[in-house]
Amino acid sequence: MERWWGWCFALVFVAALCYRPSHGENAVFSSETLINNVVADPHTGRLYVGAVNAIYQLNSDLNLEFQAKTGPKKDNRQCTPPVNDACEEAVETNNHNKLLLVHGTKDVLVVCGSLFRGICSLRNLSKVDHQLYFSDNKGEKSYVASAEEGVSVVGVMSYFTEEKDNLTVFLVAKGYGSHDSTKLISTRILQDHRDWVVFDSIIEASAVQANPFVLLYLHDFRFAFKDRGFVYFLFSRTLGVQDTKNFTFISRMCENDHFYYSYTELQLNCSATNKYNKVQAAYVATPGKALAQSMTSSSQYGTVSASDKVLFVTFISDEDPSTSAMCMYPLKAINDKLVQIIGACYSNSGIIDHKPAVYSPYSSKSDELCLSNNQCGAEFLPSPLASKAEFALTAEPSLTHKAHLTAVAVAEEMGHAVAFVGTATGEVLKVHLSAHPEVYGRAAGKVSGDKVNKNLLFDSSLEHLYITTEKKITKVPVQACQQETSCHSCIGLKDPYCGWCVLEGKCTRKQDCGRSSELNTWLWSPDGKCVQIQGFNPPNLSCKKTDQVDISIPALPALRPSDDLQCVFGSFFTGAVKHGGQVTCSLPDPVEIPATPDQQDFVSVPMRIVVNSIEVTSGKYDFYNCAATVRKNQNTPCIACVTSKWGCQWDAQTHSCSDDDHNVNGDYIIKPQQSDNCPQFESPEPALIPVGYQIPISFQGRNLDSYMDRTFLIGTELMKHSEQEVAKEEETSKFRFRGYKFEYDEQQEVNVSFHIKDRDTERKIDSTLTVVLYSCSVGREDCSLCKHADSKYQCVWCAASHSCVYRELCRSPQPAQCPNPEITDISPRYGPLNGRISVTIKGSNMGIKKDDIKKITVAGVDCIHQEDRYSVSTSVVCEIGPAKRNPPQDLPFERTNSGPVEITVEGERSGTSQVYFTYRDPEPRTVMPERGPAAGGTVITIGGKDLDTATKEDVAVTVGGVPCEVLSFGTEITCKTGRYRGQKVPSDRLTVTVKYGTNTTKDIHGAYQYSENPKISDYNPKASFICGGRKIVVSGSGFDLIQRAMMKVQPSPDEFSHNSPPEEVREALSKNDTVLQFYSPIVNSSYETLSQSLRIYLQLDNVIEELKSFNYHPNPTFNELARNVITETGIIIVTGWGFSKAMTAKEAQAFVGDASCHVNILQDDKLILEAPSSQPRARSKRQRRDTVNDLLELVVKFGHGEWVVGSVYYSRKDDIPLAIIIPAVIIPMLLFIAVSVYCYRRKSQQAEREYEKVKHQLENLEESVRDRCKKEFTDLMIEMEDHTSDLSEGRIPFLDYKTYTNRNFFLPSKDGANDPMITGKLQIPEARRATVAQALNQFSNLLNSKTFLINFIHTLERRPDFNARSRGYFASLLTVALHGKLEYYTDIMRTLLLELMDEHVQNKNPKLMLRRSETVVERMLCNWMSICLYQFLRDTAGEPLYKLFKALKHQIEKGPVDAKMKKAKYTLNDTGLLGDDVEYSVLTLQVLVHGEGPDVTPVKVLNCDTISQVKEKIIDQVYRNLPYSQRPKVESVALEWRPGSTGQILSDLDLTSQKEGRWKRLNTLAHYNVRDNATLVLSRVLHTQSFHQHQDSHEEKNALLEDDNTFHLVRQPDEIDEVKSKRGSMKDKAMTKAITEIYLTRLLSVKGTLQQFVDNFFRSVLCSSSVVPPAVKYFFDFLDEQAQRHDNVDEETLHIWKTNSLPMRFWVNILRNPHFIFDVHVTEVVDASLHVIAQTFMDACTKTEHKLSRVRISPFKDYYRGIRQMVPVSDQDMNTHLAEVSRQHTDKLNTQVALNQLYQFASKYYDVIIQSLDEDPAAQNKQLTLRLQQVAAALENKVTDL
Repeated sequence: MERWWGWCFALVFVAALCYRPSHGENAVFSSETLINNVVADPHTGRLYVGAVNAIYQLNSDLNLEFQAKTGPKKDNRQCTPPVNDACEEAVETNNHNKLLLVHGTKDVLVVCGSLFRGICSLRNLSKVDHQLYFSDNKGEKSYVASAEEGVSVVGVMSYFTEEKDNLTVFLVAKGYGSHDSTKLISTRILQDHRDWVVFDSIIEASAVQANPFVLLYLHDFRFAFKDRGFVYFLFSRTLGVQDTKNFTFISRMCENDHFYYSYTELQLNCSATNKYNKVQAAYVATPGKALAQSMTSSSQYGTVSASDKVLFVTFISDEDPSTSAMCMYPLKAINDKLVQIIGACYSNSGIIDHKPAVYSPYSSKSDELCLSNNQCGAEFLPSPLASKAEFALTAEPSLTHKAHLTAVAVAEEMGHAVAFVGTATGEVLKVHLSAHPEVYGRAAGKVSGDKVNKNLLFDSSLEHLYITTEKKITKVPVQACQQETSCHSCIGLKDPYCGWCVLEGKCTRKQDCGRSSELNTWLWSPDGKCVQIQGFNPPNLSCKKTDQVDISIPALPALRPSDDLQCVFGSFFTGAVKHGGQVTCSLPDPVEIPATPDQQDFVSVPMRIVVNSIEVTSGKYDFYNCAATVRKNQNTPCIACVTSKWGCQWDAQTHSCSDDDHNVNGDYIIKPQQSDNCPQFESPEPALIPVGYQIPISFQGRNLDSYMDRTFLIGTELMKHSEQEVAKEEETSKFRFRGYKFEYDEQQEVNVSFHIKDRDTERKIDSTLTVVLYSCSVGREDCSLCKHADSKYQCVWCAASHSCVYRELCRSPQPAQCPNPEITDISPRYGPLNGRISVTIKGSNMGIKKDDIKKITVAGVDCIHQEDRYSVSTSVVCEIGPAKRNPPQDLPFERTNSGPVEITVEGERSGTSQVYFTYRDPEPRTVMPERGPAAGGTVITIGGKDLDTATKEDVAVTVGGVPCEVLSFGTEITCKTGRYRGQKVPSDRLTVTVKYGTNTTKDIHGAYQYSENPKISDYNPKASFICGGRKIVVSGSGFDLIQRAMMKVQPSPDEFSHNSPPEEVREALSKNDTVLQFYSPIVNSSYETLSQSLRIYLQLDNVIEELKSFNYHPNPTFNELARNVITETGIIIVTGWGFSKAMTAKEAQAFVGDASCHVNILQDDKLILEAPSSQPRARSKRQRRDTVNDLLELVVKFGHGEWVVGSVYYSRKDDIPLAIIIPAVIIPMLLFIAVSVYCYRRKSQQAEREYEKVKHQLENLEESVRDRCKKEFTDLMIEMEDHTSDLSEGRIPFLDYKTYTNRNFFLPSKDGANDPMITGKLQIPEARRATVAQALNQFSNLLNSKTFLINFIHTLERRPDFNARSRGYFASLLTVALHGKLEYYTDIMRTLLLELMDEHVQNKNPKLMLRRSETVVERMLCNWMSICLYQFLRDTAGEPLYKLFKALKHQIEKGPVDAKMKKAKYTLNDTGLLGDDVEYSVLTLQVLVHGEGPDVTPVKVLNCDTISQVKEKIIDQVYRNLPYSQRPKVESVALEWRPGSTGQILSDLDLTSQKEGRWKRLNTLAHYNVRDNATLVLSRVLHTQSFHQHQDSHEEKNALLEDDNTFHLVRQPDEIDEVKSKRGSMKDKAMTKAITEIYLTRLLSVKGTLQQFVDNFFRSVLCSSSVVPPAVKYFFDFLDEQAQRHDNVDEETLHIWKTNSLPMRFWVNILRNPHFIFDVHVTEVVDASLHVIAQTFMDACTKTEHKLSRVRISPFKDYYRGIRQMVPVSDQDMNTHLAEVSRQHTDKLNTQVALNQLYQFASKYYDVIIQSLDEDPAAQNKQLTLRLQQVAAALENKVTDL
């Protein structure tokens, strides 16, 4: 039973669970269920995985070695094990693994699960599927773990000394489960010892194991370990009172403590305030030298050495659940603290510093806890102790993180500690633990978003880390140094594992760097330093010189004499010499230096320092070009030259800049930095030039001696490419030119630089002449602005042109005063009656300075000038006073609340506005809405009369004294309420106050009420993909108060980024008072790894509500569609990963074309869709235009995420007209009836004749028959008692895959064994082989086009000369050609089957489908079954089939077999029954094989056997361990009998052969009188020998060959009858001839002997309870699916389909032809009996009852039903299986030969194929015609349209 479960389990997990990575990827193991625990065996490196319902054994590369099924099993927590049928509540229950412990010395794995109250089992550590011990009837003492999923269990292996016995035990600590063992900590034994049984608790310590306390403390154990004779447990618990806050404790006790007296607990605090209070995971490791020093210097840990062990613990916080931390605790500090606490109990009654330091959490006798008379040694206490909170061991967090830290593992590298910390989001952070711990990276591997399991393990080499998440284990390297290719990127890692190997030029670990022990050859990554060039001497060089350079490199690595040091400048290599930290090398020759770039006066040449062809460091060396310095400022070439940093000199004679040369001197040479000596022009006068007026400009010349009597030209860009001559004043150094009338209106001022040229040479002479060109009109549009201009510009207001111009440009007289002020606008135009608001007056000529404003009135009311807000001429701001009071109504005066604005400026000039200002009284009346939340944020709208008085800046709104931010101002005012500051929200309505300016206040009493903030009670769903768009429904109350509800996602920046990520926002979709609906926001795809913790919250106006339980998951992934045809069932299966993490079937959407599909089922890895019943249109017009073969896009939509999964199409039915159907059915029916009547009449007449004949024989031979029956009955009884136990099974000679497929596919062909597919030979000239191979590859690509292949097959099948044999051969060729893509082959087969099915169903004859192989697809199905069932034959059905074959052969050969008639005494075939009573005896021959030693082989033969039959039996026995193909053939051996001194060659025919008339009898052993135990010699012959080879006489040979009328045991019946007729009498020997039916009883004898073998074979094939090949389940499900799709397909038809597809099509073929799977020879006699068994098998497959059968077989009726009830085989699983078959076997097949043979069909029907392709639009789109023509042209030079 256990083995059977194992096989079933292997099938269930065949997909499994195991994924093998390709090169460069991380190894991954996947489990179908949640992984609970992972442990490693340190000796073997194996991993043991405890998952729900399974245990896995993996090697170090995560390859699955063994697995065991542990559940589900029937259980119930209420039931006491063993659980049986008496427990009515028992149901199938999952088994969660609670504990795994490795006991390496005894090769045992301790496995504890949640079933049966937590009973454990022992398994073989080397083979976990072997269970060593399990017992569920030992009662409560064997309950070890917990039955509840949420209760944590930890354990550690230990020992226990009992007198002289050292017993293996393990200590277990667990939390409380309501039906568990009550023991908090227990010691469990692993063997039966005295009264103890396996898993018995051998220590009873009531204080630590009592029942009452466990409910109070809520223990959560997370870690257990041993160190130096102590056992430690790390856990969190409450203090046992009403407060539910957790505290973390570590408990310690002596390992061999028989009473737990030494059990003591110490509280651990992480942070001074114990913010991080609940332990999650822990790891014990040495800190390394660096961290030890850092911990020691921090003074919070005491002295820590590098070899001390440190406990690294991750915590979460009850106070702030979104954060977590890691703290470090040296074990030395823990032990010291425990010693202090224990010591205080002994020496000072538990008092430290006058405070109680200890208490007993699990005892009521705390008062007597520390009495001195209870002392029993330093490490033993009468009751468990726990430290009080004040004496906890406190450490500050070394790492804090925003996500939960769920796992930790620490390794040491080069004296530095590196922590790998797992998070709840699936990441593993890498932390360099130093004085300032830093997260420097993340472990490699795809982040799934699932929590990292606390079991974070290193491999045995510490070079890889096993990361376990919910259902996956990934093996990742601890470092990825080699991925970095430069020193800077390597150093940038800051990875303690990595460093830059300078002399090898790669990023490595130190031990991987060849000379890392030498100075500066390996640079550690966290140091942040690469080899750098500090400087050059000289720092630069002229590009026209060459020299040596000294390069300062302080960190240059140590070199050996053999090292080749070189400098490389660009492509120039030069040798180098090292002197300390300096390298000297030659600079390249000037011709090697690149050209100086434009706009530069130097070129930077990249240079490298190379050691042994490896770059050590690099930099840039500058080569300057003095001649290019003038490019920087072409107006001052000399100054630019001599002031450059390169130290260049200027030659005034040649007007050139060159390198400084001390050998060149003279007045015309200007040396570096002597710019004052340059010939130059300077000091222009005047420095200001007006636009539009020509003013002469004079300037100074200096150092112009070399330019005596030269004429100069001056110019600038604004002179429009014109230049003017410069005039020199006599006897001075002054020059002048007449000026230029410049035009410019873009700015008020612009600098203009002039250049000066020598007119004759066109050379520019240095000119520093720069003047300011200014425009009076720009920015001075009125008179006041013009007069406000600086006097130096001499701008005047020209009344004639009404513009501001240069003084000389205005011909008319200038007015003394500007025109009167002009007012163009006022703002606002309305003000409150009480005034005190600001009015802004816009206009022109309103003064030059603020003091010019003398008086302002607005509507007759004085307005106070706001001088600080005055703008010259254009803007005046003033504050109005209250409006004038209206006169009494009875006075005849107009109301004066409206009027113009008047302004008076300096000079009594005044201006009046055309627009009026109006005083009015605003009246706010209404407020909407009337209620809002106390948090504020409500936008209220205030309505009323004349509200748009004053401006927005003048208005302020408050609600009950709380400011309301004004958002808009007009006829209505809107503002956003602020947060109500009071302690209690008022129940009364509050006054809304609108304030205009400082003097007008308007109240709306009772207008607005603050209410309680809305409350959120729940929200669903609680997850979304990052693509967003999932509908989130939030329930609560008070939502009607909310105006704007938003869902926001704020990614938090992680350790590696400094930018604040953008916030994602979604407005509410809909809302009412109790429900809000949102679409989840889209999260930027750059956060797909979810490396940043996301803050998800709702903003309801000003109310912020965090959604802490909401999670984002990476978008799902979709696989390619395995099947893209939509059949009548309309089911589409989409596979992938991650579907159910944030989606349900109800929410998901799918579309085929423009129509939606119903999502029936959504699983994590599978979507099952229901397609529209009728074919929709494509989604877009373009797709409709581009659609090929009616392909429609299948789109899956999850929220806002859309994925085009693939293209699908609808299968078509070809409607056949009724006019064709009726004749096609009726005519064959009439013909059938006519033929049947004729056959019946003929058979009746023949039967009558036979009856008379038989009756006549019976009358004459009655006595003879009686004697014969008695004898045959006796034979039957003897044979039925004969056992076949002596059948030699030997090694089963299975054929290899290639031979198997060749025989199945091609032996039935007309050429048989000579078929090219079997020989594998093609007659192709050598010169054309490459061309043919290429063309065949193109033809293969063409066959991989589904459009082409379907068209190809249909075209061939329409040809009348494409007969059934050709179709079968074509299908077999196609199978071999497409073997490399069996998934595609299966798709083609399915498509053709659907068409065939539709055709048969429409023709009303579905039962005929698959009955014969008359179509290509039927043969394809046969081949497909042969491929898919090959492994099943080898593993399961092959052995019983081979035994059946051997038993049948053995049984037949036990009796006489006529070599000529091919009939046997013992057979199952009545027509092959030997109808004669042959006398024979059994002989045992001693056979000696010539040349193979003296050993003889006994062989049983019959004395009636021919010599050839004897040879066959001898070969079978002597070479029984060889397959048939390797045995010698009968024709190649000679048999010699040595009865005396001479030997005699035995042969079938020779001169001694007996003659009977013209008949010769074949020689037998009896003919030669060979006796029992005779010795015969079997020898090989070089050439095939015939029976006459050793005869001497040529005449004798001819005489033997005269006639071939030979017989063996009986002669042909017609010959016997002929003799009778000649004699004319029946009273001779023929009288004793019995009729054949007399011997039919022998059939029963053989049948009874073989029954067991037949049953075994049929059972292996037809028993659905055993292993069923996945292909059978997959194909039968396909047939079931299609049967449901068709209305007229009943159960019987479906039965026939299945029978025709598997038993009839495959098993019958294999049964008839064992040589198709085995390397055996099937004789004609054996073949006849196999046909009988095959026929019986066929009869049993039908649903009709058969009363008579030669062979009885096991029941067949439940086989199909059993398969239907099995777990379906998905398309994905089937494709995986097929892909594996392709991968394993395709290379062995003659694919090229198959392609060539297939092409022969294409060639034969070339024209019709071309025509068919041309008529197919899909083929036209894919240019299939052209591609076939190209193949034809290459293969046979066929003329095409190319």
